[in-house]
Amino acid sequence: MMGADDDTGVCGFLWPTCSRLVRCHSSDNSCRQPNTICVHHPQCDDFPICYPVTMIDYKMCPPMKNKSILKWKQNAMTVAGGNGAGQELNQLNRPVGIFIDERKNIFIADSENHRIVEWKYNGKEGQIIAGGNWQGNQTNQLNEPTDVVVDQESHLIIIADGSNRRVIQWLNQKQQILIHNIDCNSLAMDKYRFIYVSDYGKNAVRRWKMGEYNDEGIVVAGGNGEGDQLNQFNHPDFIFVDDDQSVYVSDLNNHRVMKWRKDAKEGIAVAGGNGEGKHLNQLSHPEAVIVDDLGQIYVADSENHRVMRWCDGKNKGEIVVGGNGAENQLNNPMGLCFDDVGNLYVADCWEHRIQKFEIIL
Repeated sequence: MMGADDDTGVCGFLWPTCSRLVRCHSSDNSCRQPNTICVHHPQCDDFPICYPVTMIDYKMCPPMKNKSILKWKQNAMTVAGGNGAGQELNQLNRPVGIFIDERKNIFIADSENHRIVEWKYNGKEGQIIAGGNWQGNQTNQLNEPTDVVVDQESHLIIIADGSNRRVIQWLNQKQQILIHNIDCNSLAMDKYRFIYVSDYGKNAVRRWKMGEYNDEGIVVAGGNGEGDQLNQFNHPDFIFVDDDQSVYVSDLNNHRVMKWRKDAKEGIAVAGGNGEGKHLNQLSHPEAVIVDDLGQIYVADSENHRVMRWCDGKNKGEIVVGGNGAENQLNNPMGLCFDDVGNLYVADCWEHRIQKFEIIL
C-alpha cells in the first residue's frame, strides 16, 4: 500500500484490467474515487493505481497475524549441552554468545572450554571449529571467548576472544588477529558488513569496515568515560545493530539497554534504567539484546533469570520466558537468537546448555 509500512499490503485479485483503473493522484498518491485505495499492483506497470476495495477477498485473504503478541512455549528443549559442565563434545562449560545460521546450526562461544563449537541442527554433540587447543594466547588458541559471528557469505568465523583482548577470525583453521588490545565482549555485523565491537574497557562501541581493521575503529556509541549519563556507559556488554545502523547496547552495570541512532551524540534508554531490580520496569545486569522487525527489544535479564520483551514507548517490559522453576527455569541467561521461523534460543550459562523455546503459531 502506498505510504504504508514495508510489511503492510492489500490482498486481492491479481487479474484486474489495468487499463480500466485510474492512476493515483501524483501529488500525494491518493485516490479521488470512492471505495478505492492507492496500491502498487504487480501487473499494472510501475505506477500506483486506485484499486477497488470491492475486489479484495477477505475470505481468501485473512488479516495478518499481530506479531506483537507472539508467545513461546514455556518448557524449553535442550538443543546443545545439558550434560553437565565439561569438555566432551556433548558438553559445554559456561556458554555465552550464540549465533544461528540459515540452516539452524548453532555456533557457541563455549567460554570456559576456550573454544567455538558448532552444533548441527538436531545434533547430539558439537564440533570444534575454533580453539580447543587449551587456554592460551597463540593464534590457534582462545582464552574465554564471549561471542561469535559467522559471515555466511565468506564463511569467516569472527570471535571476541575476551581474555586475550583481541578480535580474531578463523577460516578453514587459519587464523588472523583483526583487532588488538581491546576489552571486547560482544560482536555484531550489520547488513553492510560493518563489524561492531563493544569495548567495555573504554566504555564505547566501535565499528570497522570488514577488511579495513586497525586498533581504533570509529566510536559509534559512548566513549565519554564511565557513567550513567545518556552519552555514557558503565560496562557496555552485548550489542545489536538494526537495518538503520542504530546500535542497541546492554549497559550492564547501569541495568539498562541503550539505543544509539546512527551518528547520534547520545543514546536513549529503551529498556530498564530504573535501577537494579526485578520489577517489570527494571533489569538486573542485562546481557544479550536482540530486536525484531517490529522494533521490539528482547533482553537476557541475567540475574533475574528471565528473558524480557520491551515494546516501543512502554515504560515496563514483560516476561517472555524464564523467571520460573523446574523445566522452564533459566540460570543466568546470556546469549539470545531467533531462527528464521521465530523460535527463541537462549544460552543458559550456568546450566551449561542452549535452550530452545518453540514459538506458538
